[in-house]
Amino acid sequence: MVGSEYVIDTPTTSLYHSNMPRLRHYDDLGTARFITFSCYRRRKYMTDVTTVMILLYQLKTLRSNHAVKILGYVVMPDHVHLVLLPPDGSKLGVLIGQLKGRSAHEIIRTRKDIIQRSSGQPAIWQRRCYDHNCRTPDVVIEKIRYCHNNPVSRGLVGEPGDWPWSSYGWYNGDSDCPFDIDGIEL
Repeated sequence: MVGSEYVIDTPTTSLYHSNMPRLRHYDDLGTARFITFSCYRRRKYMTDVTTVMILLYQLKTLRSNHAVKILGYVVMPDHVHLVLLPPDGSKLGVLIGQLKGRSAHEIIRTRKDIIQRSSGQPAIWQRRCYDHNCRTPDVVIEKIRYCHNNPVSRGLVGEPGDWPWSSYGWYNGDSDCPFDIDGIEL
């Protein structure tokens, strides 16, 4: 329909085209958010302890500086899933931008294998992220379980507890977790 606000995706339309419209982020909903962001060009940057610990340290910093509740997470070799509850008045895009920017700055200092964008700048993360509003406690639990099962579904481990970089251990009483989760209040 000419002049319509709707765009029909055809088989020739690329989902990764650089002119893809920005998806709107809705803030101040009072709901948990399921967030996914990927390494630049799906590089497997999150495969060594130092790199993952830098990201997790910056996630802790985000929590302490902005009162973000961390309900669940998984760090995969080429992407990250988070289940967060941002405080009212916060802008999700700004918070995730800070997390990605600060972690990238530190990771770039420790690694020599980082590829560069066409601008010549080193890149750890894709520019955008995906977020989903978790409107009910059941959806929050579903997304946390998705995080925990992601390494299993990708064939990286046999059981969720075998993957060290997720909140699974915390939910199962493991005292040797990278950091505490804020948990879910049902």
